[in-house]
Amino acid sequence: MRRTAVLFVLPLLLTGCAASHDSTQKVRDLEFTVVEREDEPEKLQDMIREKREEPFQIFYADQGVLYIAEGYGSQPTTGYSVEVRELYETEDAVRIRTNLLGPEKGEETKEITTYPYVAVQLEYIEKDVLFD
Repeated sequence: MRRTAVLFVLPLLLTGCAASHDSTQKVRDLEFTVVEREDEPEKLQDMIREKREEPFQIFYADQGVLYIAEGYGSQPTTGYSVEVRELYETEDAVRIRTNLLGPEKGEETKEITTYPYVAVQLEYIEKDVLFD
């Protein structure tokens, strides 16, 4: 009787171990281009203009190209920029991590409201886009 119980439990334990995997694990880094403001598609520009007052995360696909943009809302001065720290693909998603950079120490700034964001373009991938 005891031997039978062990035989039933062992396959369950082995199945549980094999099924677990980390869907956030990087499969590969993605090649991308930071899009200059004047090169952004009009639809993307409209979406950004509509949301720029507050932090935003948007993506837009057009003709085989995926555009991803992340903004940090209004800032009180000039000198802010946004860098892309990581952009990679996992089994289930495209993940992007950006960072807001403030004015450099000693950099001359103007007290003008700015709306720093970054927009990137890459080959279209039919997966969810996740912002970290």
